[in-house]
This record gives sequence, C-alpha cells and structure tokens, in this order.
Amino acid sequence: MIENWTRELVTQRVLTATLLVILLILCFRVVQFFIVPALWAAILAYVTFPIYNFFHKKVKLSPNISAGIMTVSISLMLGVPIVLGLFVLQQEAVNLYSNLLYRIKVGYVDVPQEIKNLPVIGQQIKDILWEINKDPEASLSAFRAWLQSHLYYGKVALDVAFSTMAKLGMALMTIFFFYRDGISLIKQIRQALRNIIGNRIDDYLDSVGSTTQAVVYGIGLTALAQALLAGVGYYFAGAPSPILLTLMTFVVALVPFGTPFAWMGVSIWLLTQGHTPEAIGLALWGMLVISWVDNLIRPIVISGATKIPFIIIFIGVLGGLTAFGFVGLFIGPVVLAIALAVWREWINQHRNVIFAPCYAQLDEHQWKPADRPMALEISPNVVTFSKYPFADALKEEPDTSDDKQPHND
Repeated sequence: MIENWTRELVTQRVLTATLLVILLILCFRVVQFFIVPALWAAILAYVTFPIYNFFHKKVKLSPNISAGIMTVSISLMLGVPIVLGLFVLQQEAVNLYSNLLYRIKVGYVDVPQEIKNLPVIGQQIKDILWEINKDPEASLSAFRAWLQSHLYYGKVALDVAFSTMAKLGMALMTIFFFYRDGISLIKQIRQALRNIIGNRIDDYLDSVGSTTQAVVYGIGLTALAQALLAGVGYYFAGAPSPILLTLMTFVVALVPFGTPFAWMGVSIWLLTQGHTPEAIGLALWGMLVISWVDNLIRPIVISGATKIPFIIIFIGVLGGLTAFGFVGLFIGPVVLAIALAVWREWINQHRNVIFAPCYAQLDEHQWKPADRPMALEISPNVVTFSKYPFADALKEEPDTSDDKQPHND
C-alpha cells in the first residue's frame, strides 16, 4: 500500500512539474516580444520614480493622473527628438543622393588633395576617382545596379526600424502601469523572492537598486555631457545639421568609448570637404575636452555610489551590450553587481574559516596544523595560535623538556 501511494505521489509531482514547465515555456513565448520593452519601461520608471512621487505625494494628485503626466512627459522627451532626427536625416539623405548623382553625371567626383596624398590608400582613391569620372554614364549605371542589388538590406533596415518603434510604443504604454502599480509590484516580487531565498534577498535588491540608479545616471550624464560638448564643437566647426549630429553623438556616447567614433567621423568628413583647420580644431576639441568627460563623470558616479570597482561596471556594460543588445548596457552591470554581492556575503559568512590560523601551538615547542581535529591533542598549557607557516619547522626540533631528565627518588 505504501509503495503504491509513493508511486502515485511521485507520478503526480512529475506531472505537476511538467505542466508547470510547459506553462512557463508558453508564457515566455507569448511575452517574448515584450520583454525588452518591459525592461526599458522598468528602468525608466525606477530612475524617474522620485518625480512621480513628487506629483503623487507633494502635489496630492491621484496615481492615475501622476502616472499619466509622467508617461506623457517621457513620451515627448523621447518622441520629439526621434521625429525631428528622422526628418532631418531623411532630408540629408535625399540631398546627399541628389548631389552624388549630379557629380557622377557631370564627371566631377573628387575628394580633397590631403586624402589623395595618404600613404597607403591615396593611389587607390585616385584610381577609383579616375574610373568614375572617365565614363559618367557607365559609372551611373553601375551605381544604380549596386543600389538595386542591395535593396534587401534596405528592407531589413526598414523592418528593424518598425520593430524598434513598436517596442518603443510598448515601453511607453507599460511605463504608465509601472508608475501606478510599481510599489505593489515591488512588494510582491520582494515577498516571493524572500519565500525562496530568505531575508538576504533584501540586501540583493538594495544592491540591484543602487547599481541600476548609478549605472543609468552615470551612463546618461556622461553621454549627455559629451553630446553637448560635441554639439558645441560641431557648431563652431561649421558641420552640417549640428543638432542631428548632437543627437547621434548622444546615442553613440551611451556605449563606453564610443564617442570618439562620432566626432572623429565628423572631423574626417570636414577634412574630405576641404575644411582642414575646422577638422583639426574639432579633433583637438574631442581629444582634449570631450574624451576627458568619460574619464571623470562615469567612474565617480558609478563606482563612487555603488562601491563596486569600475572595471566590473565596464565589463558589465560591454558584456551586457553583447549578450542582450542595447538594454544590456544596464542589465550587465546589475547582474555582475548581484554576483559581487553574493560573493561578499559568502566571504563574510566564512571569514573565520578562510582567515583561520595555519598552525596551533600546543606547548612551547609543539605545533600542529590548525585545521586538524585537536580535541584529543591539546594539552592544558595551550599558549597561542599562530598564522606563520614557518612554524612548521618547529615541529621537528627535539624535545628538551625536563621529562627526559633522570629523577631522584
């Protein structure tokens, strides 16, 4: 009877676990597209939650109205620059395409002399320009054929753009509910994790919160400062569409050490257009001013607030970007921060074992390894404990105690 009951119980639990796994897999497949938008919404809601509390608690607005104000504000902050940037980018692309077609038709496709005199590729550039200008009609036909053969990549880019806009819309819609129900959701998650892991989960969640805030503020402030400084350089260097270039620099600056690719690209473009002094000035401005912002703000804001070595944050940012995409900029450091918190807790719990003495002194000339059982060997005159490994040599000294001397009865 007991055997049948045990078999039935095992079968029931296996079936329950199987159904639970199937349910989790199906749920993941359903919400897979919305995971990244939800993560973006959670990050934005968390770092801007104090502003929501201002409207809700200080101004005494209802949760729905406060969440609506925050959602509309973030939508405008993100949507207006994106729309303006896409409009300006479309205008610039049309102008570039028209200018390139005109130059090919008249047979005057050229670059500044400085580019032609480059040591390695200068002669190859001259040969390519000569071939293009020699037969403009053939060059134009080849250019159109190249565009038609690469239309597939345009379709892929369009699909990526629509997918990104859809995810952005989902994130903006989700952030409303994170504002309104965020506190209740955090309490439920905290209690669920406490039931599984225990009270130590509070320290882990605090580490996640502080790391998320520090990483978002550190990366965001650094990118904003570098973009604004780069925008000043673009304006005085006479670069076209400095506002659009500033927005693009802000996006590139979110990646560590990505800003030089932005202002260096603009400098090279100015050099190709014959604006050599402006190009050199922008390059010097980027090396002496813009690049130093990354070395000042990011380590101070991130490492100073989280007490985490900056190299771990740096590895987390780049590794998260590689593993999870753009949202990994914030997920990677948080994951490593949790791992570091677990490591530090384990070290603190086992400090007495890890840093235990190497040898224990039993008598004046008797030593033994301290990690061995000592219950039957410790004599009443135990003196001290020692951490010195060279004390092992004392074990081999001959015993010269008074026990070996002859006794007179």
